[in-house]
Order: sequence, then C-alpha cells, then structure tokens
Amino acid sequence: MTLSETSRPILARHVVLKRDEARSRWVILAPERVLVPDETAVEIVGMADGVATVAEIVDRLAEKYKAPRDEISADVLEMLQDLADQGYLA
Repeated sequence: MTLSETSRPILARHVVLKRDEARSRWVILAPERVLVPDETAVEIVGMADGVATVAEIVDRLAEKYKAPRDEISADVLEMLQDLADQGYLA
C-alpha cells in the first residue's frame, strides 16, 4: 500500500491505539507487537480514522503548530507509510 495525500488511512482491524495507564503512555498494539509512539505520532494516528485524508490531517497539524505545510506533509506521509509498510494501517 502506497500512501498519498488523497489516502484515507485507518488502523488495521487487528491494531488498536490504547492508553497504558500503568505506564502513563500511549501504545499501538498488534498481535505479538507493541509500539510506543511519541505524542505527535499519537495525534496523527488518532486522526487516521478512515474518513480524513492525509491532506486533511496535514492541514490540521499545519494550522495547529503554525508550521510549513510541506514539511508537515513530508513527515506525516513518511510516518504513515512506515506504519502501513509494517501492517499497522489499512
């Protein structure tokens, strides 16, 4: 799966974003795998609901952080593509 700004990413069925209250952090759980994303990754994955396009996610982040859209787009696409390549996104 190759992502673009028109893609509508969503976590794969076997993957869940969950708050680990015992350790006060977010984790992405998949069968026999656990990822500990940073705050920005949690925010991006939280917006990957299968409805919002990557472009819409990038626009929200660019506005929120008052950062150049092209830089945010490159970072978001890279992160989401990495998750997709590992089977975390559908």
